[in-house]
Amino acid sequence: MKILYAASEAVPFAKTGGLADVAGSLPKALVEEGIDCRVVLPLYENIPESLRENMHFLCHFQVPVSWRSKYCGVFESKIGNVTYYLIDDEYYFKRPGYYGHYDDAERFAFFARAVVEMLPRIGFQPDILHANDWQTALAPVYLHAYYQKDPFFSGMKTVFTVHNVEYQGKYGYEIYNDILGLPQNFFHIVDYDDCVNFMKGAIVCSDAVTTVSPSYSYELRYPYFSFGLDRIFTMAGYKMHGILNGINNAANDPYTDKCLFANYSKTNPVKKAVNKRGLQQMLGLPLDENAMVIGYIGRLVRAKGIELIRFVLEELLTHSVQLVVLGTGDWQYENFFAEMQHRFPGKLAARIAFSDDLARKIYSGADALLMPSRSEPCGLSQLIALRYGTIPIVHQIGGLADSITDAGDNTGNGFTFKQFNAHDMLGAISRAEGVFANKSMWKALVSRAMSCDFSWRHSVKDYKGMYEEVLR
Repeated sequence: MKILYAASEAVPFAKTGGLADVAGSLPKALVEEGIDCRVVLPLYENIPESLRENMHFLCHFQVPVSWRSKYCGVFESKIGNVTYYLIDDEYYFKRPGYYGHYDDAERFAFFARAVVEMLPRIGFQPDILHANDWQTALAPVYLHAYYQKDPFFSGMKTVFTVHNVEYQGKYGYEIYNDILGLPQNFFHIVDYDDCVNFMKGAIVCSDAVTTVSPSYSYELRYPYFSFGLDRIFTMAGYKMHGILNGINNAANDPYTDKCLFANYSKTNPVKKAVNKRGLQQMLGLPLDENAMVIGYIGRLVRAKGIELIRFVLEELLTHSVQLVVLGTGDWQYENFFAEMQHRFPGKLAARIAFSDDLARKIYSGADALLMPSRSEPCGLSQLIALRYGTIPIVHQIGGLADSITDAGDNTGNGFTFKQFNAHDMLGAISRAEGVFANKSMWKALVSRAMSCDFSWRHSVKDYKGMYEEVLR
């Protein structure tokens, strides 16, 4: 079986979020299962020179972008046992950052068309073209519109994965002829709610649609979660699959992680306490082993439930806890936490930044990780936290519901709350504090958490089964 995995970002080349982690880990796991899975992504300016040294040029050709004809170069790189193809066009990709440019519609329409045009020129004929999120959503549409009668593409299937439905690639009708260049009889494929919608086109055209957790695949059929696409997901329900993301255990291992103050393992977790003291000292918090350190790692945006934390923060900080916040996002949340740490020294430490090093120190040094997300397609932070023996406190939604079970019955791996409500969240934190005060119960909970296996070893079997079903 041969798969081309198309994504706008992939570790180690480019990363802004969880998509990059998945695109960097899932293909590797598929290859280890005996599947020839290769990845294609844009050749961004931000890609480090150290990675460019291992790339070699394969070919170049012209890609139609409506009435234009644009240069496209293809570079190849091998990392471990995975082959990566990088699409080069300096006009579109030699600029700072990855997204947020005025011409993103054109940039990623070019990229999607180039992905399909590249295949016969490099001699790779995949059984399945697997596109991800709106940036590659047009690849299945172009395949159906222009290439189905070409013998090279005959029988090629398509899969589309929704990682985050909030970003759909929505643009005005004026881009249909000027940028997309699709036939007029395909207009209804991308037409939705008075605009062109890239993601809708992929959902309609693909042979299978997947989401990054089973719960999310059902939530998307309700208006509260779908950002307007619930009707399309309901229509596509017969071909939807929910597969929980995994994590790379080797890259998230407290026994080998060099960012930690001290390494530890599931069988010998004693030195986790060293990491707690190191984190407290580093952030200027009192060295109090009886204070439950709660970490928050992520974007400071409404979708992550930040308003719940803000609403009860002063009440929370009267408890025997220390709160550590790491992330960037909306200015009002950044300013709020920056101000509150000055009002509550010794109780709150906020770092308005993106730091993988500090994130790992929080994963290892905190006692609990707070994830009160309003919506969470999958979430990786709670899976990493389990690996480091840090207990997740989560809103029971999406991938959080699929991975975290409440420890109230002494069998779960975290603490959950069902209603998106600040005091329900505070209640879950209080229950965690109650268990934390009982050292033997907390030790058993940490052991259960670290015994959880959310590696790609499990998820990849579900992907393999889904691919086989599509090919049948």
